[in-house]
Amino acid sequence: MTDQKTEGGQPGGKQTGANALWGGRFAGGASDIMQRINASIYFDRRFYRQDIAGSRAHCSMLVAQGILNQDDGHAILKGLDQVEAEIAAGTFEYDPAKEDIHMHVEARLSELIGEPAGRLHTARSRNDQVATDFRLWLRDEIDALDPALRALQAVLLDRAEEHADTVMPGFTHLQAAQPVTFGHHLMAYVEMLGRDRGRFTDCRRRLNESPLGAAALAGTSFPIDRDATAKALGFERPAANSMDAVAARDFAMEYLAAASILSVHLSRLAEELVNWASAQFNFVSLGDGFTTGSSIMPQKRNPDAAELVRAKAGRVIGDLTALLVVMKGLPMTYSKDMQEDKEPVFEVADTLTLTVPAMTGMLGDLTVNREVMEAAAGQGFTTATDLADWLGNWACRSAGPITSRAVWSNWPRKRAWIWMACRSPICRQRKAASPRPCSRYWGCAIPSLRGSVLAVPRHLKCGRRSPRHGRACDMSVISRRHMLGLAVALLAALAACGKKGPPKRPDGSTGMKIAPEKLKKKKR
Repeated sequence: MTDQKTEGGQPGGKQTGANALWGGRFAGGASDIMQRINASIYFDRRFYRQDIAGSRAHCSMLVAQGILNQDDGHAILKGLDQVEAEIAAGTFEYDPAKEDIHMHVEARLSELIGEPAGRLHTARSRNDQVATDFRLWLRDEIDALDPALRALQAVLLDRAEEHADTVMPGFTHLQAAQPVTFGHHLMAYVEMLGRDRGRFTDCRRRLNESPLGAAALAGTSFPIDRDATAKALGFERPAANSMDAVAARDFAMEYLAAASILSVHLSRLAEELVNWASAQFNFVSLGDGFTTGSSIMPQKRNPDAAELVRAKAGRVIGDLTALLVVMKGLPMTYSKDMQEDKEPVFEVADTLTLTVPAMTGMLGDLTVNREVMEAAAGQGFTTATDLADWLGNWACRSAGPITSRAVWSNWPRKRAWIWMACRSPICRQRKAASPRPCSRYWGCAIPSLRGSVLAVPRHLKCGRRSPRHGRACDMSVISRRHMLGLAVALLAALAACGKKGPPKRPDGSTGMKIAPEKLKKKKR
C-alpha cells in the first residue's frame, strides 16, 4: 500500500491509497489516525497459529469438495507452512495498514505463491474467521490452565496432609471462633479450586463449536462441508446458527467470569497469607523467593507476591466488566466494537499464568509456626461452643445463654485450663470411623492438645469463691464426673431451666392487670 502525495481530506493527517481488500470505492484511503484506531494486529497477532490452522482446514475442505483444485490446494498448504515458520522465527514483518493477522497471513501467502493465495478466502469471511481463531485460542488457554490449577491443588493437599494435626483458631468476622486444624483450613481452598476447574471445563465444552462456514453472517452458496472443518479443528460440532456463530462472545464472557471467581479465591488466600505472615499473627513465614525487603527498614520481609496476587483480582474483574459493557448494546451480528473483545481476554490469560504459579510457589515454600498456631487456638474461649453443646446434651436448652454469661462475666478475670473431650455426635462418629483425629474434619476435640482447651473460672474449678481467700488451688484435671457436677451446679444456681409461671418484668413485677373492683377498693 502506497501513500498518496496529497494532504487533507480527512482529519488525522496524510491519507493512504485504497485497501486492496475492498478496492477502488475507497480510493481516497484511510487517514493515519484511522489506521491506528482500526488496526488490531498489535494484539491479535497472538492468533497466528490458530489462524493458519483454520486456513489449513478450510483449504483441505475446499479441495475435498472440488471447489479448489489439487495443485492450488497443495501450493496454499505449502505456503502456509512457510508463513507460520517465519512468524515463529520472528522474521515476519507486520504492517498496521493490513489491520489484522488474517490479512497479514493472506498478504504474505500471496507474495509467496501468487494468484492461488486469493482462492483461500473462498466461502469464508473475516467474521467467521476471527470467531474461529478466538475459540481455538481460548480453548488452548483453558487446556494450559487446568494443569496449573491441578498443581496448586496438589500443593494444598500436600500441606494439608502435613498439617492434619496442626491446631489453629478458625475465624468468623476475623474473630477467633472455634479450633480447627491448618490442614482443614487449606482443604477449603482445595474445594474452591475444584469448582473453579469445573467452571473452566464447562466453558470449554460450550465454546467448542465451529463458526467456520458461517461466512459474514448468512453462510455461503458454495457446497462446503462444515462438519469436515469442525472435525479437522477438534470442534465438537459446527455452530447451529450462522448469525449466532459470528455475533456471540458469551464464551469469552464466561471465561472471564470463571477467571474472576478464580482470582477472588486466590485473592482471599493471598489475604490470609499476608495476615498470617505479619508479626501480629506469626502463623507462617514466607520464603525468600516470594518476598522482598525494605529499602530503609532492614528487618522487614514484605509479602509482595501475595499482595500482587490480591491486587490483580481487581484487574481481572475489571476486564470482565469491560467486555460486558462492550457487548451489551450491540445489534446482530458483527460490529467493529467486537474488536475490543480480545485485549481483556489476553490480559486475563496473562494474569492467570502469573498468579496461579505464584500462589503454588508461595504455598510450597512457606514455613508453618505450629506452636504459635496452637497457642492462638487456646485463646478467646474458642471451645465455648463445645461446652454449650455438652450442657445441652445433659441439661436444658438454656445452655447457650448460660455459657455466654459465664464467658463474658467471670471467665476473663479468673481462668484455668482444663481438658474436656469432644461431645459433638458428628465428631464421635468421625473419630470412630477414622484412625485420624476427628478434628481433621470438624475441628472439635484436638488430641494433640490433650483435647479441647476450655477456659473456666478458677474458683469454679477449685470449689471456692476465690483463690484470694488464702487456700491453695489444685490445678489437676477435672474428670467427667466433676464436669457433670459443674453443669448441675450451674443449672441449679441459675434456676432458669423449666421454671413455670408468668414472665416477670425487669423491675420484678409480673405485669398482671388489676381488676377494676379491686382498684376501687384500693382507692377507698
